[in-house]
Amino acid sequence: MSTIRELEARVGQEVGVSPWIEITQERIDTFAKAIGDFQWIHVDPERAKKSTFGGTIAHGFLTLSLLSHLSEQTFSFSDRKMGINYGLNRVRFTSPVPVGSRVRARFKLQKFEPIEGNGVQVTWTTTVDIEGKEKPALIAEWLGRHYY
Repeated sequence: MSTIRELEARVGQEVGVSPWIEITQERIDTFAKAIGDFQWIHVDPERAKKSTFGGTIAHGFLTLSLLSHLSEQTFSFSDRKMGINYGLNRVRFTSPVPVGSRVRARFKLQKFEPIEGNGVQVTWTTTVDIEGKEKPALIAEWLGRHYY
């Protein structure tokens, strides 16, 4: 897909799938420092080994925050001057993401709405998959605005 306007014909379809990215302990620790959330299940590998998860897991909000990066890895629009997050209507963290896992996002376009200022608002159903797992890490209805 090369332009934003080409998205309009794809409402109701899966439009893109991102590459896989690894969730390392370093990524988890960096996120913990950024937000001040040092819950042991995320940052204490020795203690987490004894948990029901068998090791550390990513913060749910870390997984959610990766949507922007995963989207940028998936889409490139030649006519886009700027894109912004507009919000989320619904988010569910459906499965923990163990350290060392790889995740990717799938983007299904639900709505494409013109907005003032030479732009569009898009609503995605976004699913973050965990490699090798049947159940996704999260499902979110994500809104974005693109200006051209």
